[in-house]
Amino acid sequence: EGAGEHVKVAPGRIGAPVPFELSRVLLPALGGPAAFKVFAPQHAYLDGRPGGAEGERTVSPFALDPTAKYFLVLLALCEPRLRSPSAAAVPGVTEVLARLRALPGCRGLSRSAVNYHIDYLVATKLRLREPYEEGPGGGKREELVALALRFDLVREEHLALLPPRRPAARP
Repeated sequence: EGAGEHVKVAPGRIGAPVPFELSRVLLPALGGPAAFKVFAPQHAYLDGRPGGAEGERTVSPFALDPTAKYFLVLLALCEPRLRSPSAAAVPGVTEVLARLRALPGCRGLSRSAVNYHIDYLVATKLRLREPYEEGPGGGKREELVALALRFDLVREEHLALLPPRRPAARP
């Protein structure tokens, strides 16, 4: 809240100390985010042994397949902010297309296919709701990237799925 401070908590973590006296937890859910306020005093993790914890494992409400083209499109959209969180610009369809064409499974990818994958992510996989804010810092690509990064749907380790970046040409 306020200045946008937030802490991401890994799945399976039992406790989450937060440097704020009172914290609001925001969880992605099918009908929209669920929120509640908590005090979180200390770290604790599931030990991974059978019988170590009661109850069902936490399941992500967003079932994404890292081997699918739509995931590669999402990853290419998120890449600048994964590499540098201060990066402001989300790549356009042309940049996504240029970034993915080096992959064997994406050589035949077209602008309309990239747009289709973006629409599929927005409407079906991540279920973003309209209206999207238009203008600088708005739009469905920007909201898609914000949601994916906020809930760790794409992470730094996923960058290995993209082709190596070409070094910038020297003058």
